[in-house]
Amino acid sequence: MSLQRSLVLVIALGFSHAAVAGQILAPGDVDLSQVVATRDVDYIAGVEYQDDKDRLDIFMPEGAEGVPVIVFFHGGGLSEGTKIDGEALAARFVPAGIGVVSANYRLTPRVMHPAHVDDAAAAVAWVSRNIESYGGDPAKVYVSGHSAGAYLAVLLALDQAHLTLHSLDSRAIRGAILISPFLYVEETAPDRPKDVWGEDPADWMRASVTPHIGPGKGQMLLVYADGDEEWRKEQNERFASDMRAAGSPNVTAVQVSNRDHISLISKLNDQNDEIRDAVLHFIKMAR
Repeated sequence: MSLQRSLVLVIALGFSHAAVAGQILAPGDVDLSQVVATRDVDYIAGVEYQDDKDRLDIFMPEGAEGVPVIVFFHGGGLSEGTKIDGEALAARFVPAGIGVVSANYRLTPRVMHPAHVDDAAAAVAWVSRNIESYGGDPAKVYVSGHSAGAYLAVLLALDQAHLTLHSLDSRAIRGAILISPFLYVEETAPDRPKDVWGEDPADWMRASVTPHIGPGKGQMLLVYADGDEEWRKEQNERFASDMRAAGSPNVTAVQVSNRDHISLISKLNDQNDEIRDAVLHFIKMAR
């Protein structure tokens, strides 16, 4: 095989799926024919972040009026990925009558914690104040994410301070749907690049769920894969147990079979998916 042909083959293979590092989906990977899409909405007025990191996409049912809405944050270790991964949730849940908003946020190495969660809070604030005009119910907004995005979602659900910056209170979030997050940063950070949370263990603890575990924290569903790494599965189960023991009874962890960390999202629309029913039940039962 010639060098030129080899290069063509490598390029074709490299771009056969997601062209952005950390991104699970590529354009056209899921069927959005039953979805009304509004893309690249600027959720932070007065600023322009590089690479459209202050933009979100809105996916709603046709003729939506007062539907619940899931605000989704992509994974990628807080350093990679884009909002396109939220299209998997849109294809899965919009036909069931649930809106989905998928938001970008700034990434490391350009920013460090807490900039990622600051952007996530700004996205939720925008949705709370604007989603009604797209057919969503601002009283039924759920935060969600995959992996690092689920970590951002749980911080919003646990720590009122993030919403207070936007003149919102805990009622702005009806519940949290957390897909395979890391949670205990004091345990995760030692093995991660130090440009995310820094090098000080005290900063790791402040960035963790640990200081915020307590009573009355609301409703949370954690979903993880049987093929996730053991440490991640253990953190998800431990967090649910810690929250219940601390007086937050409506926190549940569910293991999904025949999946790994990536296929939780990439196979969300497969017929044997177990996440859809768990999420629909969670939203139906949410108070």
